[in-house]
Amino acid sequence: MLIGIPVYNKVDLMDVTAPYEIFKWTRDSYGGNVSDFDAVIVAETDEVTSRDGLTFKAQERFGSVGQLDVIWVPGGDPTALAPMMNGTSPNYLAFVRRQSAKARYVASVCEGALLLAAAHLLDGFEATTHWSFIPCLKEFKAVQVVEGHPRFVVDRNRITGGGISSGLDEALKLVELLTSYEVAQKVQRSIQYYPDPPVASTIPKPDGCPFSW
Repeated sequence: MLIGIPVYNKVDLMDVTAPYEIFKWTRDSYGGNVSDFDAVIVAETDEVTSRDGLTFKAQERFGSVGQLDVIWVPGGDPTALAPMMNGTSPNYLAFVRRQSAKARYVASVCEGALLLAAAHLLDGFEATTHWSFIPCLKEFKAVQVVEGHPRFVVDRNRITGGGISSGLDEALKLVELLTSYEVAQKVQRSIQYYPDPPVASTIPKPDGCPFSW
């Protein structure tokens, strides 16, 4: 079971690293039926710099990685999303489309849903994204945008997450779907994921899509 996270310059770091660590805990801590469970970061180039300026290396390249069982599409800066969505930089979505054709699950977190929507991989599916980009997702009329702000949405073999930190919940759900509820519980305990934030706030209603492509 190989989960691929295709990354790009100006990607949201937590969209990548939080689920990656959850998937690695699944692989490293629990054998048996998850002994073949692994995750890999894939990119068009050897190195990628995140939105906040951290440069890291990809483990595989688009042209050389084999078929992925799961593809996990992270969000990122709108200036990076736009050329991928409008076809100016077509290689990313071409890779996602090719891998999605035979993948067991196709997932996104945050604005990654916009990339899936632009690739027509959410047509006819329920989906969500970061609250401020919900108006953008609604511009894709074939996508059934779920009202409210769910942490994630599962519709058949599509899984879409809300903003950034939602990827933690979504990744645990994916672990459950691929293995078992009990394995997901063990991972939750290992990373001590029992959220209790010291602040409270509410999600505002966005005025409209904050960027164009």
